Amino acid sequence: MVSARAQSGLLQARAERGIRSTQAGLAANVGLVLVKLVAGVLGHSYALVADAAESSSDILASLIVWFGLHVAAQPADENHPFGHGKAEPLASMAVALMLIAAAIAIAAGAVHLIQTPHRLPLTFTLAVAGVALVVKIYLYRRVNDIGTAIGSTVIRADAWHHLSDAVSSGAAFIGIAVALIGGHIIGGRGWESADDWAALVAAAIVAYNGAHMLRPALADLMDTAPSPALIDRVREAAISTPGVRMIENLKMRRSGLGYFVEIHVQADPDMSLNDAHELSGSVKGAILAVAPFVQGVLVHMEPYLAGPGLAQ
Repeated sequence: MVSARAQSGLLQARAERGIRSTQAGLAANVGLVLVKLVAGVLGHSYALVADAAESSSDILASLIVWFGLHVAAQPADENHPFGHGKAEPLASMAVALMLIAAAIAIAAGAVHLIQTPHRLPLTFTLAVAGVALVVKIYLYRRVNDIGTAIGSTVIRADAWHHLSDAVSSGAAFIGIAVALIGGHIIGGRGWESADDWAALVAAAIVAYNGAHMLRPALADLMDTAPSPALIDRVREAAISTPGVRMIENLKMRRSGLGYFVEIHVQADPDMSLNDAHELSGSVKGAILAVAPFVQGVLVHMEPYLAGPGLAQ
């Protein structure tokens, strides 16, 4: 059987892995914000300035993710008997709302500049946007892989934040390229706003990603059941335990990086209380063996009464 200490150590290790990922993304975001902001201002590219603004929200988002993971990894205490796992979806929701707010601000600035005559962006801003795009795609893939591996909603939200930044960098790259080609090769006026239209498109995509990120956070806060595959795995482990006749009323809910399970187990009605206690421990051990991310298992023992429709 997996001990409570081992379970706590496993969850702590997953949280620490997520925190290291967040710290690396935070350092990258600080550098990107400075580079994109200076290049955007000096190079007359609002798309790049907007991209820097989106990246600056990434810095605050990463700090929120860091704090959320740190709190979620704390063990249960007298005031929080089920642990602090809800801190993770709360942090994820905060990151999603920040994305939506950033998108609104970027869109407002882009609309203003579309209506305001201004200079073409300078050529070097194209290279800055291209480098930022490559870096952000790499960060998205790396952070998303870690979030999936440790089963963290907030780390995956952080990955989506990187993806949104990659989208805004890509839009800035396309907008700057169109403005430069139109202004220097095709000639004529009006191409300057291509940069601003790119920022507007990026804002729409960022807002969509923010709304998309809200769904899993809300699901965790509302104790939505996990995937059917995980529930079936837990069910099979319990029913395969020697001495178990039938199981029913299996419930699972997510809490941060782990899950809580409640299950009713039917066994021989003539079994002693001590044997029933031993069997419940075996069921718990079987579940933890196939689902190591489970933090707690509540087994309710019942007498097995043969008959149709008594259990599922």
